[in-house]
Amino acid sequence: MRAGMSRYLEVDGVQLHIYEWGDAAKPAVLCWHGLTRNGRDFDTLAARLAKSFHVICPDMIGRGRSEWSADPAKDYCFGRYERLVAALVDALGIEEMRWVGTSMGGAIGIRLAGSILRNRITHLVLNDIGAGPAEKQPNGELAEGVQRILAYTANPPEFRTITELMDYYRSTYRDFGINSEEEWLHFTETSARRKDNGKFTPDYDPQIVHQFAHPEDLLLWEQWNAVKAKVLLIRGERSDILPVETAEAMRKSGPGCQLVTIPGLGHAPALNTEEQLTCIERFLNS
Repeated sequence: MRAGMSRYLEVDGVQLHIYEWGDAAKPAVLCWHGLTRNGRDFDTLAARLAKSFHVICPDMIGRGRSEWSADPAKDYCFGRYERLVAALVDALGIEEMRWVGTSMGGAIGIRLAGSILRNRITHLVLNDIGAGPAEKQPNGELAEGVQRILAYTANPPEFRTITELMDYYRSTYRDFGINSEEEWLHFTETSARRKDNGKFTPDYDPQIVHQFAHPEDLLLWEQWNAVKAKVLLIRGERSDILPVETAEAMRKSGPGCQLVTIPGLGHAPALNTEEQLTCIERFLNS
């Protein structure tokens, strides 16, 4: 299989879009994106891994080119996401896999590696997400990082041109560590949709905010302690989602983990530099 091929699959009543790289006969790596993103975020990493792995980068329901839900309150939650992933890997005939997950994708990975896919996920890369993020502060308010994400997720703006959307992405995702004009253009073009009024907006269903109605979905210490896979935990030095205390607690509990901090970045590293790519490649080959 040549690099970067789209495929659409009916999975548990939902059409999911996946972007595949490499030879399907090679070991599988599933790369799962963050809350408002899609599988094309992993293009740089997938191209690097494709020589040794079959790399599968899906769009979760409500994102990218996958189907949007007709029942957002029911479908936009981690329980539904887990069932979709399990059905997808079964449909693809994948018995054993490595997992790379950014933010939401990492949380899904912890949940699966500590439960229904416990014996099938051998390596788990968690990109700036922990087993017990501070979803709520003692006074009951949402943590600062969660408030920030919720603010832009619920009301995605619309723009006259792709260039204006790209400027918005530069501001919103400035902590990702995307530097070149070429990277920003790719990021924008692979995560834009045109509305009926002709304007451009991010390519996700704003109703995915229903996910925030289930804060318990990200309390993952029980699943973390059940994980058998090898774990690489990547943290942006300035992350407002993965506290240092959580990362250190994960090193000392459950399966433990190799912890790598990316200097100068926040939530979440784009997995686009030689340092980050080499680190992940070596880990997945270990």
